[in-house]
Formats: sequence, structure tokens, C-alpha cells
Amino acid sequence: MAVTGPDNSALVGYVLSLGDDSLVAAQRLAEWIAASPQLEEDVAVGNIALDLLGQARSLLTYAGSLEDPPRTEDDLAYFRDERDFRSVHLVERANGDFGVTMARLLFLSSYHYELYARLQRSADETLAAIAAKAVKEVDYHRDHATMWVLRLGDGTELSHARMQAAVDAEWPYVEELFGNEHLDPALVESGVAVDPAELRGPWREYVAGVLAEATLTLPDVPPAVTGGRRGVHDEQMGYLLAEMQHLARSHPGATW
Repeated sequence: MAVTGPDNSALVGYVLSLGDDSLVAAQRLAEWIAASPQLEEDVAVGNIALDLLGQARSLLTYAGSLEDPPRTEDDLAYFRDERDFRSVHLVERANGDFGVTMARLLFLSSYHYELYARLQRSADETLAAIAAKAVKEVDYHRDHATMWVLRLGDGTELSHARMQAAVDAEWPYVEELFGNEHLDPALVESGVAVDPAELRGPWREYVAGVLAEATLTLPDVPPAVTGGRRGVHDEQMGYLLAEMQHLARSHPGATW
């Protein structure tokens, strides 16, 4: 049974933010299919993207069911405008090179692991069930990203330099993961949601350990100015949504 009240807007907003992160990250990762540095990596990245898409589907379906009138996962994925998405800037940024994608996946999956490990104990049974499945998937995502960061960071002089550049480029966008401007404190107090700020410590400990083993330097740069949780995105998000939503908007109601 879901823990809800007369006004579900706070819960809907929280679930949407989780679902949007996964949906947009899946779209970006899918761009690597048939473009990865190894054939096996096409399969691996594709599977990770499918995992994230599955998580997004569960979360968006749940969020839509709480609205009045209800909306479907397709409604939320394909027929919302850019300002209605609540994803962080980290997941919407252009892919860059493969090192950038692996740095981003390390940061995102390490956050997801800490999030879903705690959300398994949510007072909301639906969120708890989604998290219990997702935590096993993101554990693999984190392992996969870790392997590549270690391989590239502690590899050749060129791979080390490019991996360091990738870490430096993505680091300013991680802080938005731990903000709580989108989260009603009552959801945390009732045991439904997880305060993202509580995840920063264990997240940093894991990521710092990986970077140290990869002979990479932990960046010391200020966070970027972002606003994804408020629906404020950069131009790259517009291009991403145009590609993702084109077919559904061109042929609304079509089935196959």
C-alpha cells in the first residue's frame, strides 16, 4: 500500500525526479549502442540503459497513478515539455568521449546505489519494491563504471589524462544530486523518502576510493549553477527530448 494523503503532489514530485533521472540517463547511454569502443561494450552499455529505462518506467507509472486524473508512463515520458522534467543536469549533458560517460556513470550509479539501498526500507511499499529491484541493477552499473575508470585512469599516459579531464568536467554537476529543494521534508520525516544530503558522505567515500586507485585526482572545483529539479535545463536537454519524443508526438495514440 502506498503512503499517501489528500494531496499527493509532494510524493508525485519526488517520484518524478527519480524517474526523470533514470529516463534521461537511459536515453544518453543508448546513444553509445553501436558506437562503443568494443563490441562487448555495446551490449553492456545497452543493458545498463535498459535497466535504467525499466526503473524509469516503474517510477513514472507510479507517479502517474497518483495524479488526478491519472497519467501513463508514456504521457509522462513523451508528452511533457522540457520545463516539466525534474532531472539533474548531470544526466542530460552531451556524452562527450567514452571516459566522460564512464565518469558520469560512476557518479550516478554510486548515488543510485546509496539511494536505493536506503529506499528499500521506505514506508511507501511501492517505492520500497522498486528500490529492492533497482539496487541490484545499479550495483552492477557501479561495478562496470569502476572497472572502466580504473582501466583508463591507471592505463597509458593519454588514457590517464583523458580520464582525469572527464572527471574534472563532470564533477561540478554532482552536487545537484544531493540537493533537497525538490523534496518535502514531511516525506523524509514519515519514512517515505530519503534525504539526498545523507548520501553525500558514503558516495564521496566510494568515489574517492575509486579515483585514488585509478591514480586520479579528486577535483576541487565549485559546483555548477544548475536548476534541473526546478525544471531549468540547458539547451542539450531540448535536443535530447526532441529526439526521444519525436515519434510519439508525430503519431499520438499509435500502437505497435
